[in-house]
Amino acid sequence: MTDLPEVLFVCVHNAGRSQMAAALLAHHAQGRVTVRSAGSAPAETVNPAVVAAMAELGLDLSKEFPKPLTDDAVRKADVVITMGCGDACPVYPGKRYLNWELADPAGRDVEHVRPIRDEIDRRVVQLLAELAVSPF
Repeated sequence: MTDLPEVLFVCVHNAGRSQMAAALLAHHAQGRVTVRSAGSAPAETVNPAVVAAMAELGLDLSKEFPKPLTDDAVRKADVVITMGCGDACPVYPGKRYLNWELADPAGRDVEHVRPIRDEIDRRVVQLLAELAVSPF
């Protein structure tokens, strides 16, 4: 049992936005939040442009892989943040659900992924403040 808040990031393929969000939250929270990500239809690999954009910040996603969304993951989460999966996400009472409308990095190069990454980073820092967890 843990007293740490748990956040689950969900997008369709778990290859871009949700991977970036999970890595950024884990980085900023430094162990003070349990972080997971998943996809309703996981891709085979994480988007290479996403891996490159995150590497620019010193965050290595090269060994990460898309994971399937499970009911168990949603049940364990205190906060579920969707990024494009819509009604594919199960809804349970007592959970906080947020939907972050963000551009999809699929098919984009690093130059076009950076602004998406930076917007996710801004929202992650705000989320940490809402969870009463100090960033950095």
